[in-house]
Amino acid sequence: MDLLVWGGVVLLLLISVGPVELRRLPLLFSNSANMQTFGHSFLHPDFGDWKIYVASMWLTIQMALWGTLLAVLLAVPLGLAAARNVSPPWIQQPVRRVLDLLRAVPDLVMGTMFLVAVGLGPFTGVLALAINTGGVLGKLFSEAVETIDPRPVEGVRATGATGLQQIAWGVIPQVAPLWTSYALYRFESNARSATVLGLIGAGGIGQLLFDSLNAFKYSATAAIVIVIIVAVSLIDLLSQAMRSRLI
Repeated sequence: MDLLVWGGVVLLLLISVGPVELRRLPLLFSNSANMQTFGHSFLHPDFGDWKIYVASMWLTIQMALWGTLLAVLLAVPLGLAAARNVSPPWIQQPVRRVLDLLRAVPDLVMGTMFLVAVGLGPFTGVLALAINTGGVLGKLFSEAVETIDPRPVEGVRATGATGLQQIAWGVIPQVAPLWTSYALYRFESNARSATVLGLIGAGGIGQLLFDSLNAFKYSATAAIVIVIIVAVSLIDLLSQAMRSRLI
């Protein structure tokens, strides 16, 4: 069975050689002079507007924070409704398809939809992050619920508790640490995704990044990239510290 699976993977890779244009790999070396010119600018970052870069990065982090919070508020009820050991099939299956839909639509497409409704600005990015992340967290939350120990729930049920009380006292305490860890992971991811949303005018440092690229100001682009790397690294360290306290 393992041989069949790995053989299928190898066959798929061979079939994909043409569609992904691996034949263009030698261009990395034949056009190396162009890459050197491009890289030279990146080795000399221009931090002349560093205050603007830091302020924009802070705005991007705030977008990620609110997008993640709204996503959690959306994912909690959807995750519970999608769990096989909590909801009946006639609720679980439609909710799972809704979660599939929310995950399948890219952030940029979501952002463009909200752009029509609320206009340019960070709120568009917040909504786009919230919807897509809500779908991802909803699936993760439901899978966490499905792995709980049923005995605490049965104990709460034996006291005559209602369905909501069983969830509140039998389910939530078991999954809360894992849910929090998932939310922190997605916050890290959203801090990067919010940067890409600058492409559609959602504000933040992503907009500065694309403006500098379009203006061929590669030294400024290098400075912006460094600011993003530092910010994401600090968020990662903070997230790791918080997750370690949950274990």
